[in-house]
Amino acid sequence: ELEIPGYSCEDHFEELDTVLHSWDILAEILESGATDGILCDLGMPVIYNSVQYNCRVVCLDKKIMLIRPKMHLANYGNYREERWFVPWQKGYTTEEFTLPDRIQRIVGQKATQFGIGIIKTADTEIGFEICEELWTLKPPLQDQCLDGAEIIVNSSGSHHQLRKLNARVALMADASSRHGCVYMYSNFQGCDGTRLYFDGSARILKNGRTVAAASQFSLKDVEVITANINLKDIASYRSVSKATLKTAAQSKLFPRACIEDYRITRDIFPERESDAIVDEYSSPSEEIALGPACWLWDYLRRSGASGYLLPLSGGVDSASVATIIGSMTNLVLKAIEEGDEQVISDVKKVTRSEELPKTPKELANKLLYTVYMGTVNSSAETRLRAKALAEEVGANHREVTIDRIVEGIKATYTDLTGAEPKFKAHGGNDYREDLALQNIQARSRMTFAYMLAQLLPPSSFLLVLGSGNLDEGLRGYLTKYDCSSADVNPIGGICKVDLQKFLAWAVENLGYTSLKGIYEAPPTAELRPLSDGAKVVQTDEDEMGMTYKELGWFGKLRKIDKSGPVTMYQKLVNAWTHLSPTTVADKVKHFFRTYSINRHKMTTITPAYHCEAYGNDDNRFDHRQFLYNVAWDRQFAEIDKLSAVYESKLAQSDPSKV
Repeated sequence: ELEIPGYSCEDHFEELDTVLHSWDILAEILESGATDGILCDLGMPVIYNSVQYNCRVVCLDKKIMLIRPKMHLANYGNYREERWFVPWQKGYTTEEFTLPDRIQRIVGQKATQFGIGIIKTADTEIGFEICEELWTLKPPLQDQCLDGAEIIVNSSGSHHQLRKLNARVALMADASSRHGCVYMYSNFQGCDGTRLYFDGSARILKNGRTVAAASQFSLKDVEVITANINLKDIASYRSVSKATLKTAAQSKLFPRACIEDYRITRDIFPERESDAIVDEYSSPSEEIALGPACWLWDYLRRSGASGYLLPLSGGVDSASVATIIGSMTNLVLKAIEEGDEQVISDVKKVTRSEELPKTPKELANKLLYTVYMGTVNSSAETRLRAKALAEEVGANHREVTIDRIVEGIKATYTDLTGAEPKFKAHGGNDYREDLALQNIQARSRMTFAYMLAQLLPPSSFLLVLGSGNLDEGLRGYLTKYDCSSADVNPIGGICKVDLQKFLAWAVENLGYTSLKGIYEAPPTAELRPLSDGAKVVQTDEDEMGMTYKELGWFGKLRKIDKSGPVTMYQKLVNAWTHLSPTTVADKVKHFFRTYSINRHKMTTITPAYHCEAYGNDDNRFDHRQFLYNVAWDRQFAEIDKLSAVYESKLAQSDPSKV
């Protein structure tokens, strides 16, 4: 979809230059002979009668046969197509479109058809869908197939999201099965300059069964799939349903763009037909290992940087990021071994060396710099875990104590105010002092990380990797401008529970055995003083007042189910039967109170790989205010009323549970 300019041009689609350059590229394609003997379906913006449409341009032998505008625009979640385009609203009609002068000179035609039509060749008919149209209540292919189209082509711009691919393929299979057709689906693959990773997975289906499939995650710039299909199978399949044939006999006629001397089929089938294959799907942990890894490689090779810098704390989040980089180096080495010329060229460019690495660890040592920035409040366990993981991945690892930076800030504060802030454990009596002392540790790490990123590599610069997870962003359990602030964050759209499962997967599949000690340890920020026995006394879940599993519930109900405080309580009081209605009420109110207090942090959050349907990215995906009435007076009062009713009913039905 829109592959000539790139789907993610976004507000650049408002610039006339984008449209003009798209016509220029189309002219180059036509002049190159790429369409000679091949029916090509290309995507670009087209302005017709002063209205800009998201279009497919169908070409053959240097001729433009049809310009097909999109009928149903994606305008939810990450998509804003109605910001730039208008849907075609004239139904199954075509009108005459006068081609630009340069195109006229190349193709030798003044005009072509613009609208919703079918391509008719000497032996078959071809219909078109564009991405979102497959997901609508009544996809265009229904009427196109009833009117004789045997092949449906869908050009898509669909991004990766955990556990989403099977739903996408199911839609294709259902459409192809119910209507009897060949369904050809193509999609972007890679980072297109935004938080999204487009996950490929091109498909060719025949009568509901997949006969060819491309990879979901790959470092290749282009991936082509083909299949040998006997189109007679389409007519045979359709003939079984007499009810469908009767409906087809009454169907509306689509305009045709006729290519009478062009044939899709051959009289003698040259090769055996493609067999049906079983669709295979990655587990969520595999998706986390591969999707963000491919996204990070695309980002790195296009940025001009010579690698990444990661503050590695020895906890689950930063360990997950390091593991994803390890997965990335495995993918890159595999591509080098397979002779991928583009990847080989990119590796030489990024590493500033003509010598190619021989192992993933050798590559990681050039691309990934990790640093453990400890303080007096850091434990020996996390330092050792960070070091062990860095060695397994192959990172260029360093350790440093930043107490002098922290003490310098404290001393400067004392010089200014005459007061000395203290932790509560050291005799302080103001919680604000305790929090401020935690925050200056966290913010010092961010500042020092950027200094290292500028000066550590022998040339160029490093991109700083963030490691804040989705749940902590939702709850606001992070310091503004700490190590959650970075250039990019591959895990900002992934929940803590999935990250813990991912690390367990990586122990078995990537061989990073040190991860076991990391994901089994209670998550902690290590910003407060250790106990007398040098043990960690601060844990994330205790400080948050909720578990990460509970945060997942809150996130899904808030975003996916569109639940406000009252509706969320009504749902959870029935789902969390292990808790009393009053306890559930307290948890819901605590979540919304802390969420609203900390919502401002999402306005400056690092661009993160989008991975979950309940993402909280304020800049793109989750548009909400960041200044709230944190008391939620009306909502919380209603929750209290409901809680009293539930407690009363519970007491009447089972007094032992009260």
